[in-house]
Order: sequence, then C-alpha cells, then structure tokens
Amino acid sequence: MTVSEPGAAPLPEQATGLRSLLQVEDRGIEPLPLSEQTSRPAELFWIWLAGNISILGLPLGAWVVAGVLNFWQALLAGTVGAVGSFAIVGLISIAGQRGGAPSLTLSRATFGSLGNFGPTIVAILSRWGWETVNAVTAVFAILSIGTVLTGTALTPRNAVWLTVSAVLVFLALTLIVSGIGHHLLALFQQWATYIFGALTIIVLGFIITRVDWSAVANAEAGPASAVLIGIGTVAAGTGLAWANSGADLGRYQSPAASPGKLVFASAAGAGIPLVIMVGAGSLIAISNPQFDTDNPLSSIPELLPPWMSVPFLIAAFAGLLLSNNISVYSSGLTLLTLGIKTRRIVAVAIELVVSLIGSMVFLYLFDNFYDAFIGFITLLAIPLTAWVGVFLVDMLKRTTYDSDSLLDLSPRSRYWYTGGIEWRAMCAWLIGIAAGFIFRFPGLADSWITVNGLPWLVTLLVSSALYFLAGGARCAAGKDD
Repeated sequence: MTVSEPGAAPLPEQATGLRSLLQVEDRGIEPLPLSEQTSRPAELFWIWLAGNISILGLPLGAWVVAGVLNFWQALLAGTVGAVGSFAIVGLISIAGQRGGAPSLTLSRATFGSLGNFGPTIVAILSRWGWETVNAVTAVFAILSIGTVLTGTALTPRNAVWLTVSAVLVFLALTLIVSGIGHHLLALFQQWATYIFGALTIIVLGFIITRVDWSAVANAEAGPASAVLIGIGTVAAGTGLAWANSGADLGRYQSPAASPGKLVFASAAGAGIPLVIMVGAGSLIAISNPQFDTDNPLSSIPELLPPWMSVPFLIAAFAGLLLSNNISVYSSGLTLLTLGIKTRRIVAVAIELVVSLIGSMVFLYLFDNFYDAFIGFITLLAIPLTAWVGVFLVDMLKRTTYDSDSLLDLSPRSRYWYTGGIEWRAMCAWLIGIAAGFIFRFPGLADSWITVNGLPWLVTLLVSSALYFLAGGARCAAGKDD
C-alpha cells in the first residue's frame, strides 16, 4: 500500500458545456489517465502567449539596450533569449505529456522522494515572489487610474480602501480562473488574449509614433559581450523563470501530439509577444535614454497622449492578471508536491493568502522594496536553473514514469533510492548552484563570466554535465527504473 498524495479522489462524471467549464478541477498531482490527456499544442500556444502580452514587458527591452546595443542587436538578444528559454519550457512540457503529472511531482523520479523537497521549496518561493510582485504592481496600476481620473495623486496610504479593494479584486479574479482549473484557464487565456492583446497593440502603436527614428538609425552597435548579456537578461527573466511550470500545463497534452510541436507551441506562444515587447522597449530606450525602467507605470504614460493613459493601465492590469493565473495554478500544484493533504483549489487559495500578506507588507511597511525583492527572486534563478539542467538530462533516458511511485513517499517507492535521495542528481544540483553563486564572491565578481551576466549559464552547464557524466536517469531506455 502506498502513501498517496492529496487530490487522488475519483472525478465525477464529465459534465458538458458551461457546467463542465465551471466545474472545479479536483485533479491534484496524481498522474492523469490517458483518457484525460486530450489537449493539443495550440492550447499551450495561447496559454503562453497570454502570459507574456503584458505591456510591462517594455522595460525588458530597455534593460537589454542599457545604452550599449542598437535596435537590431537588442532584437537579436530578445529573440534568442525569449524563444530559446521558452523552448526549454516546451521541452519540460514533454515530461508532463509522458508522465501526466506536474513538473515538481515528476522531479521526484529525478531527485528521490525526499531529495525533491529542495527543488520544490525553491520553486514555491520563486513563484510566491513573482505573484507578490504581480499583485503589488497591479495595485499601483489601479491607483494610477484613480490618479488620472481624480487629478489627485493616490498612494496606498491615502487611498487605503482603493488599495485593499484592488488587491482583493486581483486575487479574486486569479482564484476564479486558477482555482476552477485547467480547462477554464486555457479558455480564459485564449479569449483574454484577443481582447487585451488588441488593446496592447493599440498602446504600442501610440508609443512607436513617439520614437526618435533618427536616433535609432544612428545608434552604434555594441560589443558581442553586451549581446550575450542581453540574451542572458531576457532568458533569466522569461523562460527560465517559467521552466518548472512546463509539465504542469503539458500534462494535459495528447500522446499523439509530437514533442516538436509542444516545443514550438511554447517557444512561439511566448516568443511572439516577448520579441515585440523587447523590440518596442529597445526603441524607447534608444530614442529616450532617460526612460525609467524601474517605474514603467509612470514613465510609459509620459510617451502617450493623456487620454491613452487609462487604456495603458488597464492593459497593464490585465497582462499582470494573465501571468498571475498561470503562476498561481502552477504553484498550487507545486505546494501539493510538498505533501500537503488538501484539495487543489485549497492549495490555490493558500497561495493567494500568501500573496495577500506579501502585498500588504510591501505596500504598507516598505517605501522601496522592489530592488531587494527582485534581487531575492533573481538569486532563486540560480537553483532553478540548476534544476532545469538536471531534469533535462534525466529526460534523455526516462521516457515513462511509475505513477504509484510518484505518489509514494515511503521507502517502498521506486524513487526512494538511498535514504529517499538520488544522490547523483542531488550532488549535480548542489554543485551547479555553487558554481553559479561562486561568481558573487570577491575575485570572481569582476570576471568575464560575471560581467557578461553568464553565471546562470555556468550553472546550467555544470549541473547538466555532472548528472550526464554520472549516468543520468537510473532506468533503461524507454522503460522506467
């Protein structure tokens, strides 16, 4: 008898139409039966497109330029960084298709039933961080709308009711979509993309009319090293941050869908809006070097006619919501992987309570918390990237998963290994993390790798190479251990 995880109760008979769409998904982290793996790659395309259409992606293009690159170099960095990193998300979605389970649940087969707790905790902390940033930024968007409409500068302290209401509305909308489950998430993301994607394009159109094209044409090319930094900046801030969510969405993909199509759908779905945003952001930065990348909610409206400020802020709020929907859905599953025995929708609610507390702390106890908070999330990118390296190598051999063992946290599980830990994978992960963080120490902080923003790449290469040399997944080709 195995120690089963929450959410394993049988589902009621499938309803149809609207009832089916609004039926709360009770699937937790247990692997899906083949009868429920019916989605097509186009679903992944729309989910990732929606999650990346936020107008707040413009500062990413400005960061890439950083006063060094010209437009074409920035566009190249944005394309390689965004498309390449989301191709990794697509690769991990293949594991979801194979095993029918979320990313960090499948990761038990890689790191061991107990060893997997380390990567899981890192993943949860990272998602909590980004969800708090999403909620807080959405609140500032609402406060900015109030400022435009009333002519009075609104802040969390002088507009308490509006602030609290904005947080609650943002989290309630997230709960509706992420809490009900995968089918509503997929449909909502697609239709919301049509509406808010169109609004985003309109806003971009007005912004581009303000571009100083002579400055863009005369911008000098930067060194190749700066392009590498740009690629790393985009990759770390986009696909690599989402990598551990790949299988959470890919688990619903039909076995008939080719792996190549899953990779293409993820890379194209996220890549299209991100390349547009990076390109537009680079145009802004080149023609307006004073653009404040740290405060896009105030600096971007300065590039627009006054009457476009409210549509921009609405687009910003919607983009944050679409991204948050994916993040909370994914982090709810990751929370269950820790062994919390509850329904999936309760796990989602727990995630949102954490976001509520984090948002209130940020809004009322700190005057300038963004730099420290983003720095903390950036630190977590190193262990997340090390996990990606090990997990991808594991997929080379492990094409199937033992469903019972994925849910069994006892020594009877095939994935118990030695003391609950797969030490080859664990050591590769830990050494990869150390390889990335070592560049923060004196003597290496000014090294070529650090200056060019490549510690994450070192982490990826070290973790994957070590696990590969150690033999990779402990199973025969095409057959689980």
